[in-house]
Amino acid sequence: MTTAEAAQVPRAEFWRKTLRGWSVAFTVGLALAGATLAAQTSGATLARGLALLAGLGVAYVLLALRAARTGSARYAHAYLLVLCLAATAATLNAQGSVVLLFVAYSQIWFFGPSRTASVAWTFVMTLGVFGTLAWFEDFSRVGVHDALVQGGFAAGFAILLGLWVTYIAEQSEVRAELVTELQTTRDALARSSHAAGVTAERERMAREIHDTLAQGFTSIVVLAQGARASLDRDEKGRVAEQLALVERTARDNLAEARALVAAFAPVDLDGSSLAEALERLCTRFAAETGLGVEVDLDGAGPLSREREVVVLRVAQEALTNVRRHAEASHVRLRLVTSSDGVALEVADDGKGVPPAQVEGFGLRGMRERVAATGGTIAVDSPPTGGTLVRMHLPTPGAS
Repeated sequence: MTTAEAAQVPRAEFWRKTLRGWSVAFTVGLALAGATLAAQTSGATLARGLALLAGLGVAYVLLALRAARTGSARYAHAYLLVLCLAATAATLNAQGSVVLLFVAYSQIWFFGPSRTASVAWTFVMTLGVFGTLAWFEDFSRVGVHDALVQGGFAAGFAILLGLWVTYIAEQSEVRAELVTELQTTRDALARSSHAAGVTAERERMAREIHDTLAQGFTSIVVLAQGARASLDRDEKGRVAEQLALVERTARDNLAEARALVAAFAPVDLDGSSLAEALERLCTRFAAETGLGVEVDLDGAGPLSREREVVVLRVAQEALTNVRRHAEASHVRLRLVTSSDGVALEVADDGKGVPPAQVEGFGLRGMRERVAATGGTIAVDSPPTGGTLVRMHLPTPGAS
């Protein structure tokens, strides 16, 4: 069967899903029809009736099952033709075989490729069976009247029941398709959310490592290089100070690593205020670089832990950039907390930011951190020289 042919049979999938149950019902229906025939007839009449039932069973296997498995309308119509002929012949053989209509009507509405086809085959079946009953009455007025009344009632009931069952079955198919689509969409959304979550977590971890461990290792390298130079100049006291700073920085880095693994807040904020953490950061920075550091914590009030982390990380990255790029001699860190929010400024007297300078990972990480909390950050080179990093986090809920 071609694809186009299969597309003309909207019930093909329904056939395949429910075929087993209908096959069992068909077998039971044939058995009941055979039992009724055996109870009412005997001899040649019984033999002919059983032969017709057996032929119908063979037609079911050869035509009906193939129609259901392949979705072929051609095989379905062929089987329904055989079904109508068999039911008519069985009634002609023995009037009691009219009981076969219970099987025949249900088969028509199951195998009919469409509602229209099922209605047409219902009328064909009714005409054949009840026309035979009228023939037994020699088409007398009473016989025709009874056949019309009984056939009309049987056909009407079969059509109404068939339409209702078909509607229920089709609605079930629609709901099943919707559930499948919903499940597919939900699975796709879950995969997408998982992938987005993994990416976001990787980016977060990259920022954390860059803002903590990478900066700490940079400090250790710089201090170790300074200690080596001091050792070459035989400045033992200076070497001892620098080695002590190396040890302290290494311990802080180790604590940061443990905090990252445990998903805790930054070590600098553990058990202390933001102001104290910034004081320690600037003190360590001054000791490591030899630069003059001015700290102004004007009205530094309490913040949420999330916002404290953002402020501390921005301060760390700004001071790291001063160490790496500014060639400055003095740095000023200012933190102001007010009703409008919190503002952080880190200014140096270095060479400033070249106009064509491409932002590195650290500055992009700062922007992402600040943007995630609804804040803004700007990096400028003032007319007086140097670099100014200005960050503002608005008060939550403020317009």
